[in-house]
Amino acid sequence: MQLVTKGNTLELAGSLDVRCTAELRTAVYRLLEEQPGDIRVDISRVDSVDLTTLKMLAVANRAAERRGQRVVLTGGTPGVRRLLHLSHLRWMLPVDPGGHSTAV
Repeated sequence: MQLVTKGNTLELAGSLDVRCTAELRTAVYRLLEEQPGDIRVDISRVDSVDLTTLKMLAVANRAAERRGQRVVLTGGTPGVRRLLHLSHLRWMLPVDPGGHSTAV
């Protein structure tokens, strides 16, 4: 996984799996502390995502919502959106497939 922070956005590339979950968790929570509003996790350059990573992001979003923030996935492929739907995480993690600010 490659991770670059740009303002309130984490841009990710490569594979997101259990091996990178700790690093991603640290980056997400650090950004939530640093930014006053929502943060975005851009996965448009991600090759594959596993359920462990999506669950971690959903838990981070739940924690963010308690503080009036959100963790929003952007650029999610149809496969990622399908995995979110099948795992029932779709209701716990906002997804903006086009990179806009509305949740799906």
